[in-house]
Amino acid sequence: MAAEEKRPLVSFIISCYEEDSDMLKECVGSILALTLSKAEREIIVVDDGSTNSPVEALLEYGDDLIYVRKPNGGLSSARNKGLQLALGEYIQFVDADDALISPVYERCLDVVRYHQPEMVMFDFSSESRGKMTFHTPIGPVTGAEYMRENNLHAVSWGYIFKKDILHSLRFTEGLVHEDEEFTPLLMLRCERLFILDEKAYFYRKRKGSLTRRNDIQWNTHRLDDQESIIKTLYHKAGTLPSAERKALQRRVDQLTMDYLYNTICITRSVNILNERIERLRKLGQFPLPKQNYTTKYSLFRMMVNNTVGRKMMVHTISLTTKTI
Repeated sequence: MAAEEKRPLVSFIISCYEEDSDMLKECVGSILALTLSKAEREIIVVDDGSTNSPVEALLEYGDDLIYVRKPNGGLSSARNKGLQLALGEYIQFVDADDALISPVYERCLDVVRYHQPEMVMFDFSSESRGKMTFHTPIGPVTGAEYMRENNLHAVSWGYIFKKDILHSLRFTEGLVHEDEEFTPLLMLRCERLFILDEKAYFYRKRKGSLTRRNDIQWNTHRLDDQESIIKTLYHKAGTLPSAERKALQRRVDQLTMDYLYNTICITRSVNILNERIERLRKLGQFPLPKQNYTTKYSLFRMMVNNTVGRKMMVHTISLTTKTI
């Protein structure tokens, strides 16, 4: 980059695969509606090998965005490509079938401009419009401080972050739950985190994601990926200083609870649940530790840590829930 060129304030990385063109245009439009000047923003659309390229629908934006098409490699691969190209001081991921709630997202940009944070976390809404509540942002705190006291909503579009804290961290390609690994590791690098209680992101409920819910092979892959992430984070926690280790261990414990619950819901099998528990036991992540994280965690821990409780949960959940 030439010395006289100014770095964009924010790079918006939009990952796209087989999305409806109108949704993609709504997504891009929500970014263009922000008060950022053209020099302050960079919009990168990464097409992860869609059957029908959306490039024609994007021609009207001219040089307001960068479009790159790559062979299909999954969401992690698309986001990593965006990170490779991004020049902005800050990064914001946006899924192509979602959008920013532009007037509310301005509050996140205010925090960025006035506080120079390393990360700003915000809330999301299932409605495309939102109201600003003008809550005072909480912070700064470190990412470790936040994770020690709170359950983490790990979606990577739920925060804007400073690119410089990434260093070599990237999404692990091929994982189904890639955010669950990426976000806590990124947060541990964060020394100036602000939390903004504003619904700044429009999350569109994805009907297409429901079609695989009865696919045994797919659901087994999901569980295997969750187990892999638990192992990765568990081993990482063991290498950290005390404060950071405690923060990451809380996340590992929470993920383990979610993983075991999903095992029950997906398999409806005590035997499979016990098999996966034995693998966690060998890892050192079972029984679940006695921690007062939340009431839900405490109740689940008491039930899953004994054989009778596990049988009761499998029977009860089998009767009251649908396969997820």
